[in-house]
This record gives sequence, C-alpha cells and structure tokens, in this order.
Amino acid sequence: MVSLKAAMRHQIILAALGERGQASVSELVERLGVSGVTVREDLRILEADHQLVRSRGGALARDDNHPEQPLETTRKANVAAKRAIGAAAAALVSKGQKIIVDVGSTTTALAEALPPSATDVTVITNAINIALLLERKGGCTIVVTGGTLRPLQHSLVAPLGTLLLERLNADVAFLGCNGVNARQGFTNSNLAEAEIKQAMIASAGRIVFLADHTKLGAAAAAFVARLGQVDLLITDDGADPRMLAELRNAGLEVMVAPRLP
Repeated sequence: MVSLKAAMRHQIILAALGERGQASVSELVERLGVSGVTVREDLRILEADHQLVRSRGGALARDDNHPEQPLETTRKANVAAKRAIGAAAAALVSKGQKIIVDVGSTTTALAEALPPSATDVTVITNAINIALLLERKGGCTIVVTGGTLRPLQHSLVAPLGTLLLERLNADVAFLGCNGVNARQGFTNSNLAEAEIKQAMIASAGRIVFLADHTKLGAAAAAFVARLGQVDLLITDDGADPRMLAELRNAGLEVMVAPRLP
C-alpha cells in the first residue's frame, strides 16, 4: 500500500513529466525535497505500474496514452527538421545500392530528397505512399514488400509482411521510430510495424535510423532495436545537446543535420 505522502510525490512526478516529457533525479529531489534514494524508489514503483519509463539519471513520460497520428498529420510537424534529415540520409545513398526505406514522415522526406542520379538504386519499401512518390519521380527500381495494409500509415505489415524481407540482402536500411533513448534503445508505437522494422534490420548490412529531435529521449510501447544494432542515427539541429551526449556516450554514432536554407 502506497502512503499518502508517496502518492502525493507520485502525482508531482507525473505532472513534471507531463510538462517536459522527462525529468532527472536531481530535478525531482529539488522539487520534492526528499533524498535521491526516495526519488529512485518512487520511479521504480511508477515504472512497475506502467506510468513512466526510467532512464539513466531520471525518467521519461510514456507515450502509450497518445494515439498514433495519421501520416498526413505527422508530415505537417517539424517539416524543416525532417527535410534536413531526409537530405542528409539521401546523401548517403550510392549508385547501384539496394536500400530499404521504412514507412513514416521522415523516411518520406528521404524519398523526396533522392537525387536524379539515383536511377540505378533499388528501393525496397513497405510504404505505399513512398512507392507511389518514387514512381512519379521515376528512375529508381521499386520493390514493395507486400503484406496487409495499415491505412493510418499507408504501410504494409503482418500477416505476410516479412516474407519478402527474409529473402533480401540490402545494403542499407533507413528506418523511422517514435522514440530513442540510451536505456530502451529504439522503440515504436505500433507492434505490427515494430515487427517489420526488426525484419528490415535483419535484411540489411547497414542500419540507419532517422528521427527528429522530438523523438530523442522518448520511449514508445514496442521495442525495435538496441543501440548496438544500429550504425547511425540522423537527427536535426534542434536536438538537446544533453540527449545527444547521452546517446553518444552509450556508443551510438549520431549525425546532426543542419536545417536547410
């Protein structure tokens, strides 16, 4: 049974996370006027109750209560950041490569940024909108993974979503996520799409995640990959330097893409 004092502390902790999405132990110690030991125990209890996610030195708000947004909505958010990330990712694509492009608004920005010289690039994607976009641009060879359509993201998932991926060997996979932090790694809000992302990781020689600064430090419901499974994260220059340092200290290579003029 949680005491009344503890329950009041828990409310204050959750309110703090609601304000900023994250809070350090030191910040909570100052706000609550208790010891670090007490704060860490409060965080342990709240995490066990699925009300937050503990991180190195603090806690993160869970995003489980935030409904997944349609692709048409997410494409309108952080447009300049996503354009910058997409351009940086497109610059990594070499002639003759076979690349996997995941579903999402930031990976769509990558598809938009692919140059005319990408005529001999093969793009394997589970995103119907990306396949149609590249068809209109012309040049690339487009392979659609197959599977069952999720209209919210125009994505193809299980059943039958991983069969083609299991037979492919791509050079690079460019993937999106809903959260990345040093403790939970890369996560996603939809279980079916997380499964496809894992299959993409298994099918590519190099793994690159694209995530704008709002995804750094966040944790979603479905695990996708450990930091050690990923070769590079590309984010934008709106990223919190402390978050970048935490990810780099955990061994992840991070590229910061400057906003485009």
